Amino acid sequence: CHIVLAGQLSQIVQVNKPVVPSAEINSALKWQIKDLVTIAPDNMVLDYFDGPVLAGGKEKINVVCSPLNELQKIVAAANQSDMAVVSITTAEFAFAHLLPWQHEACLLVCQQPNEEVVLLIVKQGELYFHRRLRGFSQLADKTEDELATTIIDTLALEIQRSSDYFERQLKQAPIKEIKVLLPIAAESFIARKLTETSHVPVTLLTLPEAYQEHREYAAAIGATMADVRANERDQERINVS
Repeated sequence: CHIVLAGQLSQIVQVNKPVVPSAEINSALKWQIKDLVTIAPDNMVLDYFDGPVLAGGKEKINVVCSPLNELQKIVAAANQSDMAVVSITTAEFAFAHLLPWQHEACLLVCQQPNEEVVLLIVKQGELYFHRRLRGFSQLADKTEDELATTIIDTLALEIQRSSDYFERQLKQAPIKEIKVLLPIAAESFIARKLTETSHVPVTLLTLPEAYQEHREYAAAIGATMADVRANERDQERINVS
């Protein structure tokens, strides 16, 4: 099985990469981020992925951490059900794996049921930007009128801010498309409304053919596709070289 952690079970922070040998980075990071997260260092499991090099040449890394005691419970439950745990990931990475490899940057607006909306920017198979929004966990309960009143405008503003950061701070070419994956009845309505405020195409993200009717399980589906996307990246690097 592939485990996707709910939002409350993982935290992501960006810090300067510590100047220590590679084998010591994880240990150093526990103490570097201890005041930035709510998980105690002695109960922390963490990993990191590279962030963009910002102006001034400082190398950033994104640290993903989770509470060890909670992970132990989840893994134990899987083992008791005769399941072998293949991977443990976060919703951000699981959703990102749903996007096929492409040269241009794509902004993905996505959500797991009853959780907050996540904004991702993926380019050439790499996660360049991630942000968890607050106040959107109950989208499924809103009528179209309620959504159109303020909620969609607020969402559009957050999308624009994220796009501006990607272009101006990370010095990247403009985003070419926006994909929407919201497991709610008003998904198409939200996509249409976002189109009215966006200068790039906004469309629904297409899931693999066998799973088109199971959008509420998109994160779980994405978690199983990590190897597929890694192979795509490797093949593209071979083609370029």
